[in-house]
This record gives sequence, structure tokens and C-alpha cells, in this order.
Amino acid sequence: MSYLYKTKGTCSTLIEVELDGNVVKDVKFTGGCNGNLKAIPKLVQGLTVEQVEEKLSGISCSGRPTSCGDQLAKACRAALDAQNA
Repeated sequence: MSYLYKTKGTCSTLIEVELDGNVVKDVKFTGGCNGNLKAIPKLVQGLTVEQVEEKLSGISCSGRPTSCGDQLAKACRAALDAQNA
């Protein structure tokens, strides 16, 4: 299942999350810091939504209360919730 998540408070503007059950299959960011946003999807591929949340929730960036990683954790949860609805 592919899910589009509109980010809030980050340089990236959109995250596309593809899940296989509760496992992250693929992630694509639109906007943001190119290098970091190529690395993050590789690091979370194969993790469960819960593992992504554990690792990335609450990370801030440049004084902002959120980050692309934090937004990815939210996107994964929203994708899983939509899938299970």
C-alpha cells in the first residue's frame, strides 16, 4: 500500500510511504536535503512502523520541533492507520 503524507514544519513537503503489512517497503521524500533524504529511506527499509517510530519520533532540526525523520515516523503511522481502517 502506498500512502502520501503532507509534511508539517520541514523543508521536505511530501513523503510517500509504501508498506507491506506493518513493514516499510519504500520511502520517497519530495524536497528537503537531498543527501539525508536519500539515506533515510535506505536505513528504514525493512523496519516495522513501530521500529521507525522508536528510532525517529521526536527528533528536531535547526531549532524546529520536528524534522524529516520525525515526520517520517508520523507518515508511517498514518499509512498503517489508513491501511488498517
